[in-house]
Amino acid sequence: MSFGIYAVGYLILIAGVAYLAHLLHIPQSYIVAGVIILAGVGIVTGVQSTRQKDPS
Repeated sequence: MSFGIYAVGYLILIAGVAYLAHLLHIPQSYIVAGVIILAGVGIVTGVQSTRQKDPS
């Protein structure tokens, strides 16, 4: 459940940044590249924050 919260939060952040970039007339190829990078960072951060520690 916690990963879902991270995912939704990052999706809202990515959508906001992409919309702002669109309003600033940034080329679409840069916006797509930025969205892909932010999605990767969001996945890595979400997994690191929500994974269970090994009990060893």
